[in-house]
Amino acid sequence: MTGATQTTMDTTALKRDIYGLFINGESILSESGRTMNTYNPATGEKLAEVAKASSVDADQAVAAARHAFENGKWKKYPIGKRAKVLHKIADIMRERFNEIVELEILDTGKSLAAAQGQVTQAIENFEFYAGAIVGHRGTVNPMPGQFHNYTEKEPVGVCAQIIPWNYPIMMASWKIAPAIAVGCSIVVKPASLTPLTAIVLGEICSKAGVPAGVINIVPGSGSEVGNYLVEHLDVDKVAFTGSTPIGKDIMASASETLKRVTLELGGKSPNLVFEDADIDAAIAGSLFGIFYNTGQSCEARSRLYVHENVYEEFLHKFVEKTKQLKLGNPFDEGTHIGAIIDENQLKVIDGYVKSAKEDGAEILAGGKPAMIEGFENGYWYEPTVISGVTHEMTVVKEEIFGPVVIIMPFKEEKEAIKLANDTEYGLGSAIWSTNDARIKRVGGAIRAGIVMVNCPFSAFPGTPFGGYKQSGFGRELCIETLDLYTETKSILSYYGQRPINPFGI
Repeated sequence: MTGATQTTMDTTALKRDIYGLFINGESILSESGRTMNTYNPATGEKLAEVAKASSVDADQAVAAARHAFENGKWKKYPIGKRAKVLHKIADIMRERFNEIVELEILDTGKSLAAAQGQVTQAIENFEFYAGAIVGHRGTVNPMPGQFHNYTEKEPVGVCAQIIPWNYPIMMASWKIAPAIAVGCSIVVKPASLTPLTAIVLGEICSKAGVPAGVINIVPGSGSEVGNYLVEHLDVDKVAFTGSTPIGKDIMASASETLKRVTLELGGKSPNLVFEDADIDAAIAGSLFGIFYNTGQSCEARSRLYVHENVYEEFLHKFVEKTKQLKLGNPFDEGTHIGAIIDENQLKVIDGYVKSAKEDGAEILAGGKPAMIEGFENGYWYEPTVISGVTHEMTVVKEEIFGPVVIIMPFKEEKEAIKLANDTEYGLGSAIWSTNDARIKRVGGAIRAGIVMVNCPFSAFPGTPFGGYKQSGFGRELCIETLDLYTETKSILSYYGQRPINPFGI
């Protein structure tokens, strides 16, 4: 490589004062010498300094990925050998589990339980794809006469992967594991607010045996590095998780070079509680559905619709339980709600709540930034429940990305379905009912990629994750994801004794 500062950095400690770019198997500084700071959202204090990639660095990362793909051995490895490396990545992550969890908490402000669960799933993702690729193969197709046809699955090439700040380690694994499992080379741009565990994951992959150049990590701004990768002629595919407006921009830019694109975008997910539901279970699951990860989830069930016959009971209990949620030290096991990612997002959340008040809605719990003893300089927001809303209100229509839920009653099943679908998004949804026929009807009628039934969880390795409408397209976390990183090649052969002469001349 030329241009980049060739200072190899110590990567034995996951927690360090400065983090480099990870390009062609080396941890290096940016060619420009630029750095950016990352902060602990719980305290507001500087956490570390991170090399800030430029377009020159991004170009070097793409070149390294292209060279590794065209000339390297990774895509030629037998499936079993690639699977063995993916298992080794998981093994190293397990060995360093507590270190990774600590770093994720410091970089995001999320609770201990949330970080532990997400690191665990990141590990399981690599194990899942190590197994999934064994069965990911072409087909032999019936043909007439002396013809024979079969297909092969080939890696699509160099992939740019852009991940968000709300689930850094988990989203990195969602992107990296399937791409390298099928033999692609990748350039990952982590979010500028939370780049640390993605950088560390790249280093761990290298230690596990992924060859140099196959995985490259370039933290930097979306406007410079992200856009550059999307427009780069040597990038074959873009995978993006983030907001719908940015997803639209990426799709438009990628169209110039006809790149393959998958988009996992925003959401405003409905949560339907019917009169025959187990109310206590629905309350517990609905609390998790909106307040998990401090509400900073694309599939957060932020629109809560409850049948009028049980509305008052549900509302009272739900508000009381919301007030019992604990905000505080993210490392305390009893903490339910972590910090908001930064001051700007805190202001965005508070702006939505204030707009709801101005529109005449009622704040039943929370409704303002929180002051946490010992964490006075961090970014915190009270878990907030809003009633008295209409579907025309901004707080009902737009994604808030914080611990804020609106709650409304409904009269009948058809109305519940209409309310659920009255959104431009279509990512997650939840149904609480003990009526199997209703569950099947409503689940089939909701226009969303994920339907959670009597369950607050939306994602396990092997379960397709993705949306309808303006929540994007493509599926992650599942076997189908492998197809998004491969091309299907059809090979048609003739084995007849006589030569084919279609024109007869």
